[in-house]
Amino acid sequence: MQVEQLKHLVLNALEDLKARDVLELDVREASSVTDFMVLATGTSSRQVSALASNLVSSLKETGVTPLSIEGQDAGEWVLVDLGDLLVHIMQEQTRAFYDLEKLWGDFSLVEDQVGS
Repeated sequence: MQVEQLKHLVLNALEDLKARDVLELDVREASSVTDFMVLATGTSSRQVSALASNLVSSLKETGVTPLSIEGQDAGEWVLVDLGDLLVHIMQEQTRAFYDLEKLWGDFSLVEDQVGS
């Protein structure tokens, strides 16, 4: 699956369960690990886990298997590794603490995708 199709699938899956503050970052110039990152916020550990589960289910329906899924049981910060795309789903306080937007802030913000 092309990375643009993959991003579209990820963003739709996150939007389905009302993820907040969804951002897409283009980190191709800064990272040899991945090309894009999607950051999303859930309002609770339950929502973070549900967002990740919905995403993984949507991916599997199209034949895409994540390389890795980390943190789903705790529901504070879930990382879904799709190779060229990393998806970070976090609770609000975790996202504020780690501030990945600032860490990667010198790189291109692709779009503000879902209801902030």
